[in-house]
Amino acid sequence: MGVNLDDVVDVINNCRPQLIFFGVVLLAVIVILIAVAFAKKLAAHTKFMIRAQSGLALLLAFALMLNLVAFGPMSTMLDLLSGNGTITEESSEEANALCTEIAEEGITLLQNDDATLPLSQGSNLNVFGWASVGPVYGGTGAGAISADRPTVSLLDGLKNAGINTNTELSDFYTAYCAERPTLGYSNHNWTLPEPTAASYSQELIDNAKAFSDTAMIVISRVGGEFADLPTDMSTVNYTNNSTEYNDFEAGDHYLQLSKTEQDMVDLVCSNFDKVIVVYNGANTMELSFVDQYSQIKSVIWCPGTGQTGFNGLGNIVAGLVNPSGHAADTFVYDLTATPYFNNIGDFAYTGADELAYTTTDLFGGGEVNVVPHFVNYVEGIYVGYKFYETAAAEGLIDYDKTVQYPFGHGLSYTTFTQKMSDPKVQDGTITVDVTVTNTGSVAGKEVVQLYFNPPYTNGGIEKATANLVAFGKTQTLEPGASETVTLTFKEEDMASFDSKQHGCYVLEQGDYILSINSDSHTILESKTYNVPSTIVYDENNPRSTDAVAATTKFDFAKGEMTTLSRADHFANYAEATAAPSNYTMPESAKEGLYNSVTWQPEDFNDPNDVMPTTGADNGMKLADLRGADYDDERWDTLLDQMTVTEMDDLIALGGYQTKAESSVDKYATIDCDGPASINNNFTGVSSIGFPSAIIIASSFNTDLARRYGESIGRMASEMNVTGWYAPAMNAHRSAFDGRNFEYYSEDSLLAGLIAANSISGAQSYGVYAYMKHFAMNDQQISQDQMLCTWADEQAIREIYLRPFEYSVKVGGCKAAMSSWNFIGNQWAGACSALLQDVLRGEWGFRGMVITDGFHFVGYMDSDLAIRNGCDLMLKNYDVETNHLTDTTSATSVLAMRQACKNILYTVVNSRAYDEGSTMQTPIWRTGIVVGDVIVVLLLAGLEVLTIKSYKKKKKS
Repeated sequence: MGVNLDDVVDVINNCRPQLIFFGVVLLAVIVILIAVAFAKKLAAHTKFMIRAQSGLALLLAFALMLNLVAFGPMSTMLDLLSGNGTITEESSEEANALCTEIAEEGITLLQNDDATLPLSQGSNLNVFGWASVGPVYGGTGAGAISADRPTVSLLDGLKNAGINTNTELSDFYTAYCAERPTLGYSNHNWTLPEPTAASYSQELIDNAKAFSDTAMIVISRVGGEFADLPTDMSTVNYTNNSTEYNDFEAGDHYLQLSKTEQDMVDLVCSNFDKVIVVYNGANTMELSFVDQYSQIKSVIWCPGTGQTGFNGLGNIVAGLVNPSGHAADTFVYDLTATPYFNNIGDFAYTGADELAYTTTDLFGGGEVNVVPHFVNYVEGIYVGYKFYETAAAEGLIDYDKTVQYPFGHGLSYTTFTQKMSDPKVQDGTITVDVTVTNTGSVAGKEVVQLYFNPPYTNGGIEKATANLVAFGKTQTLEPGASETVTLTFKEEDMASFDSKQHGCYVLEQGDYILSINSDSHTILESKTYNVPSTIVYDENNPRSTDAVAATTKFDFAKGEMTTLSRADHFANYAEATAAPSNYTMPESAKEGLYNSVTWQPEDFNDPNDVMPTTGADNGMKLADLRGADYDDERWDTLLDQMTVTEMDDLIALGGYQTKAESSVDKYATIDCDGPASINNNFTGVSSIGFPSAIIIASSFNTDLARRYGESIGRMASEMNVTGWYAPAMNAHRSAFDGRNFEYYSEDSLLAGLIAANSISGAQSYGVYAYMKHFAMNDQQISQDQMLCTWADEQAIREIYLRPFEYSVKVGGCKAAMSSWNFIGNQWAGACSALLQDVLRGEWGFRGMVITDGFHFVGYMDSDLAIRNGCDLMLKNYDVETNHLTDTTSATSVLAMRQACKNILYTVVNSRAYDEGSTMQTPIWRTGIVVGDVIVVLLLAGLEVLTIKSYKKKKKS
């Protein structure tokens, strides 16, 4: 990095207090040396003072070095390590209660034959499966919940609800888990297998049958960051004390029963007539085995529950709470037959050696050579239920043999009727009233789901036959009581993005069937809404929610794949969904793919750019612009005060913080990981962990989502945290994505509205929420290896961007985290079409964008990022490419200035600058200042004594 006048001015401005202190120290040392010289003329009794002067000189030298280090390169790390603030007991108690409530509304009853559930309080229950004593509470990685707070176990949740469980069985599993073999796979330990059937003694089974005639089987699956769930388990063996397990056949995957699990189910069903299955996992598992046993009566979907959510499970099993969750994903019988299955995984390009780079493996595996990878989103818009409903309508599949539990499916202990009014339209907004009546004998809540089926022309714009367009949830209804739920949406919400002809959203003329459903497949009642003429939402007629018309921006991301089409009853299904056969990277994909090998900032400088003012002394403070419009002219006055080096530091060192900057009197702020909690990775302070995101989505309750965000915001504020790295809202494109537990749903509307309300809740406490991972970060495999994600623009907009769109337009989101993957051949963190044209242009976003973890220096480059709409690098210490290499060109400095404006605008409108807020100075800074003062006082006192002694000696 070159040195210029701005750099010198910046150092002086940023280090002014330290320079003053160092000047005082230097003066003090000179005074000491003079004093020592005088002291040598004194009698022997002054030797003590000579030694004291020398000792103090050493102490001053140490203080000088400590200040240089602490207030220099280590300051940001020390700030993070000394983050202060603790959560009050009141907030923790409220959060724990809310955690249970979310679980009660999101845990989903998928099946309940013969009204087996609920059990009566005081009932005895045998609970089988090692997961009964080691359940999944969340996921692994950044989305994990804190291990420092107490959790309610699954068995405790049942016990707290008044259900007695067989302790002999739980003791058996506890002993087994202490020695349980684990499966190692891609830096993860998957929690398998079950004890063998032979390990259950006859006495244990006989005692269980005597204890109760009812059994519960718990099966869990865990996922996490950095690895997708295995799609081929056949090559992996488990070992435990020299005993080998081969738990899978060739072609088996992680989301189906293993051999030992199947044997356990056989054992239980052969001994008990009433069996309840609890699936404890976020990734939709193949539950086809349920249909093979008449003894299995009830099935509960219970993803990770957070710290207290198993109380919710217990309350549902015991009937203390009536379940009201509805599945946020589709359960199918055969995951290998899904349209995406052949196009998930590790696909490395060949013929792209000129784009390769060498980096350090994140998991300590040494140096690795990275070549570009790819993934093809061949299914287009036909993700989840949108495929299954449309494929059934077109005759491609037999729905009942393909789908086991539809999207939106969920049972209750009571029954409801729903009556739909005729749709009303005013100023482009459609309103439908749905009257819900509890016709059963138990109080409960009901979800209302409104779908539309648009007119479709063979070979025209791709459209699914079922599209969730609005939803709501009743309050608790007593038997016989009714409530009218009003659902509203905009007519333009039914428009489709036309990638083929118009290059914008189009609402085609014709009849749109509006229906209220109990799930994506089961229509309760329908009405017809007619659009008399086609509406094209082009530059001359943007949608009402767009600041700028949404037009074609992602042609470069289409690639050379064949995308699934509904035309001629999905005639191209086999071709489109086949596995990739050509791994050679096309020349068109190589062009414009930038990384440390191919990117040179000077090649992209604009000679017409004019260098802005830097380092001015205008006397403004950031607080002066609290609440100011983003386009207020005073921003330029403030930004003129920042120097190049100061801007570079603010941009480069953005990991878990935003830096303090003295020239504009900007406070330092702390950001923390989520999404299920607030985890300060540096101080170890964490909030309680909430249930997995998919449980919140399965509640279909936006009010509950907002309360969740408010709880996060309140606890973050008490922890002195201003930014929350959450919520995550990528799509459940695949059941095998390792991070599905922290993403909401396969449906973009459901994910978007739940996320938007979570964000607005957190931001009501002044905490800016980083919606993530923006965008199309829908698998973990190869996401850090220049993963070129190829997709049709219609799918990009309607499936993958829509949750983020709702978060901005409905939730008012002020921060975003980009993703590691590439969109087409452009890194998402430097994709101008995504960050500038769509996010800021079309959606009107005003805030800051941060990278995902800045680990992979081979393609994550701050110069590239800030010139394309990213502002902040998620790193808190210096690495090769988080600092800017070009700090002299006007093009670069203008980009830096814009990035800093986005950061400052976000921070000044956060809790950090709330009226009456007092940002606490980190304890280490206070400690050093106090130490400095003590040393100076000691120096002054000793000098006074020395001079007095000298005068006395001289006089004598």
